Amino acid sequence: MSYLSLTDADREVMLAAIGVDSIEDLFRDIPAGVRFDRELDLEPPLTEVPLQRHLEELAARNVDTTRELSFLGAGIYDHHVPAIADAVLQRGEFLTAYTPYQPEMSQGILQAIFEYQTVICELTGMDVSNASGYDGTTVAADACFIAKHATGRSKIVVTEATSPQVRQVVKTYAPGFGLHVVEVPHRGGATDAGELAAAAEDAAAVIFQQPNFFGVLEHAPDLAAAANDAGALAVAHVDPMSLGVLEAPGAYGCDLAIGEGQGSGNYPSFGGPHYGFLAARSDFIRRMPGRIIGETTDLDGQRAYVLTLQTREQHIRREKATSNITTNQTLLALQGLVTLSWLGPQGLREVGETCMSLCAYAQEKLGLELVFPDRSTFKEFAVRVEPGARDVIRKARTRGVHPGYAIGRDYAGLDDALLVCVTEKRTPADIDRLAEVLAEAAA
Repeated sequence: MSYLSLTDADREVMLAAIGVDSIEDLFRDIPAGVRFDRELDLEPPLTEVPLQRHLEELAARNVDTTRELSFLGAGIYDHHVPAIADAVLQRGEFLTAYTPYQPEMSQGILQAIFEYQTVICELTGMDVSNASGYDGTTVAADACFIAKHATGRSKIVVTEATSPQVRQVVKTYAPGFGLHVVEVPHRGGATDAGELAAAAEDAAAVIFQQPNFFGVLEHAPDLAAAANDAGALAVAHVDPMSLGVLEAPGAYGCDLAIGEGQGSGNYPSFGGPHYGFLAARSDFIRRMPGRIIGETTDLDGQRAYVLTLQTREQHIRREKATSNITTNQTLLALQGLVTLSWLGPQGLREVGETCMSLCAYAQEKLGLELVFPDRSTFKEFAVRVEPGARDVIRKARTRGVHPGYAIGRDYAGLDDALLVCVTEKRTPADIDRLAEVLAEAAA
C-alpha cells in the first residue's frame, strides 16, 4: 500500500502547472556526478504484522530503568512520574494542541500554560515565567541574551561546576550574540565567591548551578551577591525537584532562575525530549524569550487567557527577536505541571528529604572515598573507584546495574570519579545491590 495519495494524473497536472515535462526535469541543473543513480539498498517492505514484530525486536534491545537498576543522573533524573500525569497528557485537547494564537479556540491550553507559569514562579520566587523553553541548556543562552540587553555588557561568567552541556551551549551561542564567556574554576567541588566576584567585574551575567553538576550545594547567596555587587545579573540554574528543601533563587538575590524540567514529571527517555524553564524579576518581562500567557476578561466579563506582551511577528523578524527558538515544550511542561501539582509543597519537600536521606545512606554503605568530602550534597555525590570510572561502569552494566556517570568525560584529572545519583525511586535494597556490584567491579 502506498502512503502517497497522488495519482499519475495528479502528477501530470502539477508538472504542467510548473512548466516541465517530467520529474527528472526538476533535477536537470544538478550535475550528474553528484546524483545518486541507483535504487536505495533497502530490505524489501514488510506488511503490518511482521513490521510490528520487527520494531518490537528492535525496542527489546534497549535497556530502561524498569529493567536495569540505574544510579545515573548528571542532569537527567529518574524521578517518579505519577499515573495521573500520563492520563492527562493523553487527552486529545493537550496531545494534539498547536500554538494558541486564537484565544477563543484555545482557552484550555492557554489556562494550562498560565498555571504552569504560576507554579514555576512559586517554586523559583520570581515574578514572571515564560511558557517554557526548549531544554535546560538553551534557556541558559536565552538568559545571556536578556543580560546583554539589560546591562549593555558583553561578558558572561559561568562557573565550571555548572553542567558541561549548559556551558557548551552558552559558548556556542555567544559569538552570535556578540558575547565572550569566562569560566570560574571550582575549588574542591564548589565555587569560591571571592574568585567569582573578581571575574564578575564588567560582566552582563553570572551563571551558577544549584546544586551544581557534582551534586554539591553551592553557597548560592554569596554567589548571587558577588554578581549583584558587580552590576551583573545573577542567574541560578536550579533543579525544580530540589526546591522543596532548598531556598528559592528569588529569595537570595537572583535576577533569573532557569533550569531543566525533565526530572519533574518526564521520563529519562534516552536523554530527551525535555523542557526548560526560565523565570525572572518583572524588570525583565519585556526581554523574556518565548511566549507569556496572561489573564484577562472577555466581553462578558468572564476570566480568559491570552498571549500577552509580545507577538508572533517578534520572533519571525530576526533582528527584533528575543529568541530564535520560537517553539516551546508545552506538552512536556504540562506533564511537569501535573506532577508538581500532584506533589504539592509537602510532597515536594518529602521527595527532597527522601533523596537526601538515601544519598547519605548510599555514601555510608558504599564505603568509597568521596571526591569532595567536605561538601554537602542533595541527591548526587562523587566517589573514587578503581581502576577508573569507565571501566567500573562497563563491568557493572554486565551485572544489570548502571552505577553512575564518569565525571572524567568532562573534567580532566577525574577519570576515577563516579557521580552517583539517588532519587526517591531507589530503595535501601537497591543501594545495597550497588555496593555489591561496585565491590565486584573493583576486584
